[in-house]
Amino acid sequence: MNSFSFTTTKTLINEAGSLQALATHCQNLGIQRPLIVTDQGIVGAGLLGKLESVIEASPLKHAIYADVIADPPESIVHAALEVAKHHNADGVIGFGGGSSMDTAKLIALLANSDEQLSDIYGVDQVKGKRLPLILIPTTAGTGSEVTAVAIITTGETTKAGVVSPVLLPDVALLDAELTLGLPPHVTAATGIDAMVHAIEAYTSAHKKNPYSDMLAKEALRLMGDNIVTAVQDGSNLEARQNMLLGACMAGQAFANAPVAAVHALAYPLGGHFHIPHGLSNSLVLPHVLRFNASAAAALYAELCDVLLPGSNLNSDSEKTDALVQYLEDLIKTVGLPATLKEAGVTEESLETLASDAMLQQRLLINNPREVSESDALSIYQAAF
Repeated sequence: MNSFSFTTTKTLINEAGSLQALATHCQNLGIQRPLIVTDQGIVGAGLLGKLESVIEASPLKHAIYADVIADPPESIVHAALEVAKHHNADGVIGFGGGSSMDTAKLIALLANSDEQLSDIYGVDQVKGKRLPLILIPTTAGTGSEVTAVAIITTGETTKAGVVSPVLLPDVALLDAELTLGLPPHVTAATGIDAMVHAIEAYTSAHKKNPYSDMLAKEALRLMGDNIVTAVQDGSNLEARQNMLLGACMAGQAFANAPVAAVHALAYPLGGHFHIPHGLSNSLVLPHVLRFNASAAAALYAELCDVLLPGSNLNSDSEKTDALVQYLEDLIKTVGLPATLKEAGVTEESLETLASDAMLQQRLLINNPREVSESDALSIYQAAF
């Protein structure tokens, strides 16, 4: 067995209605003047009002930054940081999807440190300490509430990550009541995103370990059992809570056994065509799995047994094929586009996408099979 380390969020609360205890968690962390970091979708859905009503019933004095956008650029981080400083925030609450939570992580750090955002990109470049931090996901997808990563858009088509255990929050609240209003297409895309996290963590060439394996398999089981119900019956609270927990467990898995080629090929799709991250992953997922099969069939076979128990298939190859077919069928069942062309990607862009994917060496080194630029192009062509 390889030696390994495993880190995750200190306190995780998995309970429908757990938002009601938010003020108590703030007070336990010494937070009196929290900054809430969120987005206009959360405001429009009425979810921010629910959070504010909890805080306003307490002695807390809060401020709000509600202009986070998907794939947030550096300007969003700087704007939120100014609000935090003006408010003299002594703690941060990230409330929303991965973009809001990633922004909140960085604000908690930069509001308490002399570091500049440009100085902390990369792995373990953070030197300072952050403010107390609570993260509350409103989608079952990114797992950002248990990852030590924040992804920021740095240019027209490029992204960079800040990777440090300092970014792990003090408390993560998983409250499925906050996901009941999610549209089906968002539930579908974020759910597939979380399944990708589990699959890639389980097959990661680096840092794969017994804890990440255990979490990845249970995450995949929970999401496989519940994603269709959550998409087709968004008011099903049990399915929603199971999806939140599954996404969180997948996040814990890939935070310790990092993701690989699916994500590496997904990032350029977001950068060039502004395709949401979960959908970008979904579009290339089956084709990356087929590419990896020669190196990862034994592991894919084990995941097939999780998603298709009692399939009566014998060989690793048969089980790998069945896993890929299951995922392709699932993507169609939950109503997501199945091809790059359907998602608005142009054929003449594929070479540029393949070139840009090669910039994601931080992810590609984790893939069970080496990926060249020509391999990436072939995968995009298969997905087109």
